[in-house]
Amino acid sequence: MAWIDKLVGRSPIGPMQEHMKVAVACARQVVPLIDAMAAGDMEAIRKLRAEIDRLEHEADDIKNEIRSKLPRRLMMAMERRDLLEILDCQDSIADVTQDIAELVDQRGMVLPPALADPVQALVARVVAACEQGQRIVDELDELVETGFGEREVERVNQMIAQLGAIETETDELLDRAARTLFGMESELGVSTVYLHQLLLWIADLADYAERVGNRLRLLIAT
Repeated sequence: MAWIDKLVGRSPIGPMQEHMKVAVACARQVVPLIDAMAAGDMEAIRKLRAEIDRLEHEADDIKNEIRSKLPRRLMMAMERRDLLEILDCQDSIADVTQDIAELVDQRGMVLPPALADPVQALVARVVAACEQGQRIVDELDELVETGFGEREVERVNQMIAQLGAIETETDELLDRAARTLFGMESELGVSTVYLHQLLLWIADLADYAERVGNRLRLLIAT
């Protein structure tokens, strides 16, 4: 029976869901990070960066475990490549969150008062997108157990559509925040460049969450 164990292996679905849970926990830390920037609290920023680093490393450990244990062939409805592509999108959420925290901490960035509301609104919807992505990944085991049954597929497709709508909202909020930022360019100087990069990275978190959903949509369609 050893060859069967190697072929089937342990289901990677549980570890995939755990990885997404940690990646989203990482993204949630951007909320207090932006609050600390608005308050000019450098000590809080350093502590938050340390927590984000911890979560990102935890996500990496889970990712590496999945990759090392994932058999070359799976007796499942999903291909190994499909799972690895979804995993990469999930992992990008944690990676980009770490990039955000590093930039904020290394430059000692403070959020101008006029930017606080638009950036906080952006972050709130970005985190909502990530959380919706997690809810979709949490449906993976149900999809497999039902053999991609019609009812469950329809349910997941609706969740993916909701994720797409949230991501569209983040695009609009990014535009609003960027316009506010560029309206302050003369007074902010070179800081404008770094604040704009920060906005782009924050919005990227929602993009990666949407990619998780879109990749799963393609998987369902095939």
